[in-house]
Amino acid sequence: MYTLGSSGSYNSPMTRLLTLLACAAFLSHAQDRPGLADILGFEAPAVRTCPGGWSCNPPDAVATDNDVVHGGKWSVRIERQAGRSEPFSGVLKTLPIDFGGKTVELRGFIRTESVEGFSAFWMREDGLNGSVEFASMQDRDPVKGTTPWTEHAISLPVDPEARTLFFGFLLSGTGKAWADDLQLLVDGKPIWDAPKVDRPKTALDTDQEFDGGSRITLTDLSASQVANLVTLAKVWGFLKYHHPAIASGTRHFDYDLFRVLPSILAAPDRAAANAALVRWIDGLGEAAACQSCAKLREDDLHLRPDLSWISDERALGADLSRRLQKIHANRPAASKQFYVSLAPNVGNPSFDRELAYPNVRLPDAGFQILALDRFWNIIEYWYPYRDGIADWDAILPEFLPRMALAKDRNQYQLEMMALIAKVNDTHANLWSSLAVRPPVGACQLPVAVRFVDDQAVVAGYSNAELGKNTGLKPGDVIQQLDGVEVPALVKEWTPYYADSNQAARLRDIGRSMTHGDCARPATLQIRRGSETLNLNAARVAADKLNLQTAATHDRPGDTFRLLSPEVAYLKLSSVKAADAASYIESAAGARGLIIDIRNYPSQFMVFALGNLLAAKPTEFARFTNGDISNPGAFHWGVIESLTPQTPRYAGKIVILVDEISVSQAEYTAMAFRAAGGVVLGSTTAGADGNVSPIPLPGGLSTMISGIGVFYPDKKPTQRIGILPDQEVKPTIAGIRDGRDEVLEAAIRRILGPDAPEAAIRKLANGQ
Repeated sequence: MYTLGSSGSYNSPMTRLLTLLACAAFLSHAQDRPGLADILGFEAPAVRTCPGGWSCNPPDAVATDNDVVHGGKWSVRIERQAGRSEPFSGVLKTLPIDFGGKTVELRGFIRTESVEGFSAFWMREDGLNGSVEFASMQDRDPVKGTTPWTEHAISLPVDPEARTLFFGFLLSGTGKAWADDLQLLVDGKPIWDAPKVDRPKTALDTDQEFDGGSRITLTDLSASQVANLVTLAKVWGFLKYHHPAIASGTRHFDYDLFRVLPSILAAPDRAAANAALVRWIDGLGEAAACQSCAKLREDDLHLRPDLSWISDERALGADLSRRLQKIHANRPAASKQFYVSLAPNVGNPSFDRELAYPNVRLPDAGFQILALDRFWNIIEYWYPYRDGIADWDAILPEFLPRMALAKDRNQYQLEMMALIAKVNDTHANLWSSLAVRPPVGACQLPVAVRFVDDQAVVAGYSNAELGKNTGLKPGDVIQQLDGVEVPALVKEWTPYYADSNQAARLRDIGRSMTHGDCARPATLQIRRGSETLNLNAARVAADKLNLQTAATHDRPGDTFRLLSPEVAYLKLSSVKAADAASYIESAAGARGLIIDIRNYPSQFMVFALGNLLAAKPTEFARFTNGDISNPGAFHWGVIESLTPQTPRYAGKIVILVDEISVSQAEYTAMAFRAAGGVVLGSTTAGADGNVSPIPLPGGLSTMISGIGVFYPDKKPTQRIGILPDQEVKPTIAGIRDGRDEVLEAAIRRILGPDAPEAAIRKLANGQ
């Protein structure tokens, strides 16, 4: 089910770094055989220390090497010491995808010395708006430690929407890694022997009328203009997914919005605006009678399209309403559309042809209106949890003046953030723009803050030495920050935090709340036990902090261990699917197995491990998917099941979750509970299902949960989260004492109520 199942994957440090590398690369033209062959072999003349034909990031970590080579005279060497701020160093090459074929493969030799972390080849194909295919050795074949020259390979299908190929070699962590004698193959042959292909041009390539800006300038909006813009937004979105000329891609529909906007803004009343829309629709071409008309299946329907408004002649006028109804009645049965498709084998919507317009100069009222109209209609037609939003129609009149009149880039981003937050989806943040989300500032206190019983509690240090220097201690309750009560800050910031539920929202606010000006110390009022203290504490730059301190709540150390002969423990933050059977074999003699998912699984474990927990075929989830022929409809899909395999674990199973558990972690908990496990902890983040990225004007990006994930009985998980069978939360006293009270409760459940409390605490806390 999960191909890209979390915000964590999508916004991972690796993805961000490779994006930066790609942005820094020079988009080269196709190269001839000798030139590319020399570059792949690192024989091209170096530019300073960087191999010729490659981009190096950062340059000081990369060099050519003529002492350690596999073939020829030169290799590339990446060397990293402890303390580097960037998570990866590497080399990158960029080529246009002007070749045909089914599969592109990167092969080459890697050698390592004392690598703590990993080295890997990677490849990425980009379409108009970013990645459409990605592969890395990180998940299945990372190279660690000290190894001799060994050949490795990765491959990708050649995506018909891809335009650019990025590939390279990287090193994470510390140590030295070399690469040499690379080959780039298409269907097994050198890339220069692959047939050349001219990618077909679309309206997005040929219509360039508004490349320099929308030419819409606004200083205010009347109530009548707002009402007319609301109608335009709904009509524009309806046409985008129903009119055959638009759905087939014959028009640049973003630019068509800019063409009609002036007449709508100039209309003196509703009737004039509706008449302008009629003329505009007629100019798009006739919606001819369909030969194979779409029909809405009723037998498996979960959500029905909300299209009653197109019949409202009182609001639209007879002419506009009849045109919209005719277009709807004559929509053809389709397996694809130009502006949206459904991902193969999964079914979440893909918006690959939505342009991000990264070079638009803001403010630009037209592009800002486009951002609102695009996002609103994607939610209206392609969001599987649309019925969980209280009044989506009310969002348009509320946000149209806010978005259209945003006076600069920062305000536009904040308004977009507030709009996205209305969806209440932890996946759906404005991931491109977190730096403008309040509180702003490049520095923060070197502590981890966690909300316990709605109180902001210091849970640990992100830099032990600097954290202790602040005077703050674990268990301290922050009551005021810079003179403002914490509940007031939470209320002020909440509109900009796009989370499914309050547990996830407070998690994210806790991670961000100490941000501020690097030059200005934070003033704090704290409660420590029965004392109230006032402190001044210096904020420090992020590169001095371990920001992963609060990323998981699992136990430090080994992935699997026996806490005692009776209690086995497995955390999924560093788990390997290939080792699932060995974990079970190692736990076989224990009375109980604790599976800690207070984290994000490092690999997809639902079936690799879940099948070893199930005693019988067990259903655990069912999905809903959108309908290309009936935008806005969602149908019940397949039911996912576990199939028993050996070796099977027959003891007690306790699954730990909390607000850290999101997306794939929640889906995993659903499966393991169905297999007989007991879920213990607190409510999860409430965002399940594969994510669908959405580009937005100004180079912004967000996502949504793209498929509906439900229990087999059709009960929802989105927003609600995975509710524990036994609720156990940390306490302030427990944090102060360094205890893991959730893990203690899990051990107590396995050993029974008569187990000595001191022994339980010792097992849980490694004492």
